[in-house]
Amino acid sequence: MKLSADVQAFAARLGHGFTDPAPLIRALTHPSFTTTGQENNQRLEFLGDRVLGLVIAEALMEADPHAPEGQLSPRFHVLVNKETCAEVAREIALGDVLKLGRSEMQSGGRRKEALLGDAMEAVIAAVYRDAGFDAARAVIRKHWLGRVKSVEADAKDAKTALQEWAQARGLPPPSYELRKQEGDGHEFIFHMAAVLANGKEAVGKARRKKLAEHEAARALLTRLEG
Repeated sequence: MKLSADVQAFAARLGHGFTDPAPLIRALTHPSFTTTGQENNQRLEFLGDRVLGLVIAEALMEADPHAPEGQLSPRFHVLVNKETCAEVAREIALGDVLKLGRSEMQSGGRRKEALLGDAMEAVIAAVYRDAGFDAARAVIRKHWLGRVKSVEADAKDAKTALQEWAQARGLPPPSYELRKQEGDGHEFIFHMAAVLANGKEAVGKARRKKLAEHEAARALLTRLEG
C-alpha cells in the first residue's frame, strides 16, 4: 500500500513518517465514504482521544509542577476538546486529504469542526498504531506544546464569574454568540459575544472560540463592575 503524494505531504506536515500506511489511510476515511462493514476512522478516533488525553495531562503537569487539580482540569479540557483538535487539523490542512462521501463533501465537510476534530484524534491513533506511544507523544507535543504553555490558567474563571453575577441578579446564564470570523487558509480569529438577558454584552476575540468566549466574559465583567 502506497500513500498518494498529497497524503505524503500531509504526513510530513504532521511530523511522522509512516512505516505502515494502513492506519493513516483508515484515519483519513470518514464514515460517509464507506458502506456498512467497511473500515473507517471511528474506532481510531476513540483510541486517539485517550492517547491525546494522557499526553496532554503529562505535559500540563510538567509545565506547572505546583498547580492543583482544580487549575489543571479546566486547562486540560480546553486543550483536548474537539475545537482545539479541529484547530490543529486546520493548521496542517487535514481536511484537504480526508476521504468523504458525496453528501458530506457537498455540505462542506472538509471545514466542519466536529468532523476535523474527530479526524485529528484518529490520526493521532494512527501514529500510535504505527510506531507506539513515544511517536504519538512526539507528534502531539509538536502541535500542542505551544498551546500548553499559553493556555489560560484562569480560563474557567471569567465565564464562571459572569454566570454567578447573572444568577445573583435573577438572570439566566449568559449566552455566547459568534459575531465574526476573520482570516483564511488555516489562521482564524473568532469574535465571540457574551450576552446577558438584560441586553448587556461584550465581545472578545482569540484564535479559539472557547478562549474568545473567556475574553468576552472578562470584558463584560469589567464593564459591569466598572
